[in-house]
Amino acid sequence: MIATEIMVRMGELATSAAADDTLVSLALGSCIGVAMVDRRRSVAGLAHVMLPASPGHTAGHVGRFADTAVPALLDELLGLGALRPRLEVSLVGGAQMFAAKDSSLAVGRRNEEGVRAALRALRLPVVAHCTGGKAGRTIRVAVGTGEVTVKEAGGTAWVLDASNSGRATA
Repeated sequence: MIATEIMVRMGELATSAAADDTLVSLALGSCIGVAMVDRRRSVAGLAHVMLPASPGHTAGHVGRFADTAVPALLDELLGLGALRPRLEVSLVGGAQMFAAKDSSLAVGRRNEEGVRAALRALRLPVVAHCTGGKAGRTIRVAVGTGEVTVKEAGGTAWVLDASNSGRATA
């Protein structure tokens, strides 16, 4: 098999059961990358969520909103053979990219809250996260190993897991 990088752009989601695939979202600023992995089955998915809640009409844009992307990602993974109790969820992004005095402009924080609410509704716990701060990030999800890698803008890549969860830039 040939290793493939599958780009997950803003408002998109992707899943794979091909062990050589890597799911990638570049430049997560205030957006949230939601990674779901079943390591034993070598099944993974990634959503690049832009906004916390849908306006009610999401035709063709399910991946844009936390309340629609999270359940859609779960459904696709289950369809590929993932087992719900084995799913590990990691979150990356949610930065405050611009200085804002008005807390309603804290889009990154609102996106994270929206994603976490959608996950709670589905009873899916977050095992690791790298959210907040002021730096953009790239997330890579290796389907075969389930490894989630984070690279902050200007930094070096590192593996995100429960032991270093919560790491964020200032």
